[in-house]
Amino acid sequence: MPKETEHLDVDVQYAGKRHELPRKRQVRAWVRAAAAVNGERGGRITVRFVGKREGRRLNREYRGQEDATNVLSFPYALEPLLCGDLVLCTPVLVREAAEQDKSLTAHCAHLIVHGVLHLQAYDHETGEQEATEMEGLERRVLAALGYPDPYRGED
Repeated sequence: MPKETEHLDVDVQYAGKRHELPRKRQVRAWVRAAAAVNGERGGRITVRFVGKREGRRLNREYRGQEDATNVLSFPYALEPLLCGDLVLCTPVLVREAAEQDKSLTAHCAHLIVHGVLHLQAYDHETGEQEATEMEGLERRVLAALGYPDPYRGED
């Protein structure tokens, strides 16, 4: 049986309309795959899908932005356990997936992987090298999960 510190607990919450959102089992698999880029470790991550009102409020409160964004990451601890929350705004995800001609499932997988990397202190906004590293990790994790390159056509 694994030690307590080796178990990554993933809680998935749906606030509002579910649309065609992925099932909890899928979300947990994506979180665990992204969390494993730095080796297996335990912790607790909550993934919450929210509506536009909650997404807008959180983005305004924590980032000073007036509109809802696709994913917000709230890291609480990195060592020895990985702990944090991800908040995904469902209406933004649905709109972006349609605009980018991607399935909602693939877009959700990408943004959850992206958010979990943020929980592990990866940051694409600090410089080009960091952005390249983070995008490479996203591509690798998503490919291992069977999803296409989320940045195709952006180069």
